[in-house]
Amino acid sequence: MISAALSFNYFLYLIIPAAFLLGSVPFGILFTRSRGIDIRSTGSKNIGATNVLRAAGKAPALMTLAGDLLKGALSVMLCRVIIMNLNLGDQPPEFAVTVEDLWMGIAGLAAVLGHMFSVFLSFKGGKGVATGFGVLLVYSPLVAGIMLLVWLSVAFIFRYSSLAAIIAVAAMPFMLALFKSSAIKITFGILLAVLIIFKHRANIRNIIAGTESGIGKNN
Repeated sequence: MISAALSFNYFLYLIIPAAFLLGSVPFGILFTRSRGIDIRSTGSKNIGATNVLRAAGKAPALMTLAGDLLKGALSVMLCRVIIMNLNLGDQPPEFAVTVEDLWMGIAGLAAVLGHMFSVFLSFKGGKGVATGFGVLLVYSPLVAGIMLLVWLSVAFIFRYSSLAAIIAVAAMPFMLALFKSSAIKITFGILLAVLIIFKHRANIRNIIAGTESGIGKNN
């Protein structure tokens, strides 16, 4: 059924470059440039909201967070709208679910990869946490809500945003399985978790070494 879902309408393949380009928009750079800050050479050099907060303050950080969330969510929502307007013919309801789970997952993954390897930044970029969360808000809202609670709990206890993100995304595939999500959704959850944790490998080394910048700290 997956092969049929991949091939039933080739128009859907346009979603991949569209989501990648949307994910590539570097909001962290756009919202700090007016303040004369190059976020890529400041602090952790990451373009995400946490580094923007340290370098430029709350307002640019909130705008960056909103932008990164929206580009993930919009990519998946766009895919859903396109699928809803396609003619599935006499296919069974299970096929429609497979098409939606598969292509929304592909769109979300493309958006996160765009954020991580932006075409506007010579294929460099951020770590994908906010964009990935935006994807999950549409792809699996209940799991997204639980992930947010996990992030908040870990961040409150240990005071490390990076550690909170790592633990939250590591738990994501298990939560998808717990709520009886499809095998396709669980697979995309695993891929997303692996990508985000891989992009945090320097943070993992810093946490082990005790040199990671904590929330409310500037070490």
